[in-house]
Amino acid sequence: MAYDALVFDNDGVLTTPTEMSALRRAVRTAFAEVGVSDPTDEYVDTLINPTVEALERIAGEYGVEPEPLWEEREQAAIAVQAAEIRAGRKTLYDDVATLESLSVPRAIVSNNQHETIRTIVEYFDLTGFDPWIGREPTIRGIERKKPTPYYLERALSELGVDDPLYVGDSRVDITAANACGIDSAYVHRPHRVDYELPERPTHEIYSLEELSTLVG
Repeated sequence: MAYDALVFDNDGVLTTPTEMSALRRAVRTAFAEVGVSDPTDEYVDTLINPTVEALERIAGEYGVEPEPLWEEREQAAIAVQAAEIRAGRKTLYDDVATLESLSVPRAIVSNNQHETIRTIVEYFDLTGFDPWIGREPTIRGIERKKPTPYYLERALSELGVDDPLYVGDSRVDITAANACGIDSAYVHRPHRVDYELPERPTHEIYSLEELSTLVG
């Protein structure tokens, strides 16, 4: 099959993942902003990628409201990741350059914040990706992140194509693609050694260069 559009996850596909140490700094900053001076390591790690229920439980433990805690967490994460990008610690993968030669439409759908995706698109001059969609920095954004297909469905509606391929590096990417009824490609990256996929992707690739054979 020759796909007529490519939709990409971002972290681990286009850019290297943000270091956990940077994300932990962001969470600790958020806690401090709402008056929590010494959160546990467990709660810090949980708020890197929480469910709504986990966020509400942790906020309740410290006697703060979940909404302002999450808003501070998101703004801190946006700032920290922008700093990581400017410092050269969060970079594009080398094989992203090969995408410029592809003639099909390209888009980005990420669980990272929309503002972080904006920074990535602008800083690395990622022309040709339209739309690019990240998560709202709100509790509603937690509910809508992959594996929920909400943001992917939005992108597909904007693209208006018949046979798109979603390219990701995690189980939530494959699940979201399946929920949308489209094919998926799992890209093997160094941070995914021995990573298990409960659902089988349509394709497994080891470089974005291989996509040229899938779009004709």
